[in-house]
Amino acid sequence: MADAVPGPVATSRRNRPGRFRRWRRTRPFWGALLVILGGAEILASVRAPLPVILHIGLQGMAGYLVPLLLVTCGVLLLATPAQRAFYAIVSIILALASWLTSNLGGFLIGMLLALVGGCLALAWTPRHRLPAGVAPAPADPEAATPAPADPADATPAGVESAAPTAVSGPATDSTTTVETAVRSETVAPSDAKHAR
Repeated sequence: MADAVPGPVATSRRNRPGRFRRWRRTRPFWGALLVILGGAEILASVRAPLPVILHIGLQGMAGYLVPLLLVTCGVLLLATPAQRAFYAIVSIILALASWLTSNLGGFLIGMLLALVGGCLALAWTPRHRLPAGVAPAPADPEAATPAPADPADATPAGVESAAPTAVSGPATDSTTTVETAVRSETVAPSDAKHAR
């Protein structure tokens, strides 16, 4: 019985953190969470039973509308990460509007949470996974070129070697040196007049 293979129930329980981690990485999770928390805090400050705060008319309705829209933007950031730029910008604008409509943006705490969350969501970019066996491209293209084994063989980029090189043509098997061709290319135009 000790060699029993775990069933699908045990395997699915073991993979739950991995599945959530993969899902979380495919969307602006932390930005959306902060936007939702900021909207909830602003809504809680509007609903707070403080005797000094007075909600009359349209101003009172905007105090409830702005945080509800912030929570909605946070949920939509999680649900549709492809539209993250639009929802992030709307959440930043709503967080700034909460300064006027909702008790100084939920006593600054909710407004700051929503602003930071909106900025995180706007800056988030999805990860693109490479297929298995494909190495990522180096950031510096010159770093990708292999270094010569002998430092004497190294020549600076753009400068041709003055050493004779052997060239094998496809029609013949014999090799010829191209030392004269290399020398004629390296002669400066002013020196060419004096060489004639």
